[in-house]
Amino acid sequence: MLRHEFRPGRAVAGLTMLVLAGGYAGDAAGDWEAPWTFFLGVFLGGLWLAATATWTAYMLRRRRDARKASTENREAPASTRGSHAIK
Repeated sequence: MLRHEFRPGRAVAGLTMLVLAGGYAGDAAGDWEAPWTFFLGVFLGGLWLAATATWTAYMLRRRRDARKASTENREAPASTRGSHAIK
């Protein structure tokens, strides 16, 4: 059993920041001359991918929880939104 849920959006955001750090390090060392627009594009594209991954994971988790709730209780549909069960 995992200790916590896997958060793909955070993983993508972390990888984006590592790419940016590597790009800035290469530019500062003089190994590579990159325009500032490259870094802006990587930053915004990485944030967009992280948001998309987070939204997709949320929708899949929500769907999985709803299916699990409906198969556990055969008497009445369970509410997965909020604290009150519908009976």
